[in-house]
Amino acid sequence: MAKLTLENFLPYRLNRIGAAVSRDFRTVYGPEHDLTVPEWRVLATLGEFDEMGAKAIGAHSSMHKTKVSRAVRALEERRWLKRRERVEDRREEILSLSPLGRRVYAEIVPRALAFEAALLAALGPEAEALLQGLDKLEASMDLR
Repeated sequence: MAKLTLENFLPYRLNRIGAAVSRDFRTVYGPEHDLTVPEWRVLATLGEFDEMGAKAIGAHSSMHKTKVSRAVRALEERRWLKRRERVEDRREEILSLSPLGRRVYAEIVPRALAFEAALLAALGPEAEALLQGLDKLEASMDLR
């Protein structure tokens, strides 16, 4: 019977690295703003695209609709997010950041980019090859 060495198994390694990066990245947005991962993803998505429906946010950020819904509610309670009815389809609301939400997003983005730069710097000259490899993996899994 073939054996699998878990610590060398690519899916396991990707998951472990992803969890560690996510945990460390939380220090960028978590302590000062007390955001959860889903709340950060909703904030970041709306910061990037200005406005979007909850279903599109879930698709873009790979989150289940219940996580998106809870995050949207939490951000709305903080007054970081606002809703408006979609004219073409009143069953869906369009979400966007409020002025306060945009201010928080603007505070976090430079630290997020610095975090990313530090990760890439740790890889040195291999950083570009890793990014290209990730692009290929995402494309092969229809994530791009």
